[in-house]
Amino acid sequence: MENRIIPYGRQDINEEDINAVIETLKSDFLTQGPKVKEFEEKFASYVGAKYAVAVNNATAGLHIGVMALGLKKGDRVITTPITFAASANCVRFVGGEVWFADIDRDTYLLSFEKTKELIESKPKGFFKGIIPVDFAGLPVDLEAFRALALQHDLWILEDACHAPGGYFLDSKKQKQFCGNGIYANASVFSFHPVKHIACGEGGMVTTSSEEIYKELLLLRSHGITKENMSENHGGWFYEMQTLGFNYRITDFQAALGISQLSRNEKGVVRRNEIASRYKEAFNGKIKFQILPENFLNAHHLFVIEVNDRKGLYDYLHENKIFAQIHYIPVHQLPYYKNIGYEMVDLTNAEDYYSKCISLPMYPSLSDEEQFFVIEKIFDFYESK
Repeated sequence: MENRIIPYGRQDINEEDINAVIETLKSDFLTQGPKVKEFEEKFASYVGAKYAVAVNNATAGLHIGVMALGLKKGDRVITTPITFAASANCVRFVGGEVWFADIDRDTYLLSFEKTKELIESKPKGFFKGIIPVDFAGLPVDLEAFRALALQHDLWILEDACHAPGGYFLDSKKQKQFCGNGIYANASVFSFHPVKHIACGEGGMVTTSSEEIYKELLLLRSHGITKENMSENHGGWFYEMQTLGFNYRITDFQAALGISQLSRNEKGVVRRNEIASRYKEAFNGKIKFQILPENFLNAHHLFVIEVNDRKGLYDYLHENKIFAQIHYIPVHQLPYYKNIGYEMVDLTNAEDYYSKCISLPMYPSLSDEEQFFVIEKIFDFYESK
């Protein structure tokens, strides 16, 4: 164990994945072919949404997501400071204003109470939308957020990049899977290598709105469509109806995604087994993200909070356990400081950041490796 490198996250590529990619590489289509559509249909079915649009990465998905929801220059959107920068940057891409609401100190998710307080502190119409993040894989209570959004005419774009396979039971005791389009207008997923479904790069936007779906399709591919072709037009005909982007995913990435998706349910079970073992070891000794009743955490991450976070981080790295920090609060990044966020009061987020550290969490993590991680954490604190 002493010489084995243990990262915080790792892709799991097997022979079926490799063969799926090879088969597609030998086919007639490397991009804009049938595998993309197949991936979209299977992913939509998996999360329970009506529609899915595959893109080249989740950042692109967030970008066209806010555009499809009608975000314009000067519009204001609320999100969490504890997320990757893209959750906020997508608003800035179209000239919108990002407003941060603080997190819940136990779930690490965007606080419903702080969000409600922020919305109600401004006149109706001041905000246009909310981008809640299923941080670490724990779903946001979108039923509650949806009720709030409806009261104030806001849309919801769910950042579900950490949470394919996660769900909560709503007030009717029905499972609401992340990205199913019931309570959020649209949702975004990531297929980065350390995520549940690895495509190298890639993302997916899901929705149950046909109007949003059609807008996403346009924006993904230069704003171009062939829908209005008539008998007077040849097969070459197309229209550019809006200013879109080249955010397409390739067929061989989609083929890999289809293969990976088929194992995600099993992967989420394994991730929860790993989380349970961490919780058993740390319970009453080290703080970790709580699991509310009736929620299933898909566990992209397992985060603990510790004193002397830098000391533990360095000690684990010395032992080839490459723990990571998720995340530097977005409002503390130089770009956001420079445009006026330096004095924002987000006490919970900043306190969380001072103590958080993400431990190894991926389905192929062995029991032996996990016990080694736990042992080294306790060794560090016992030696102090």
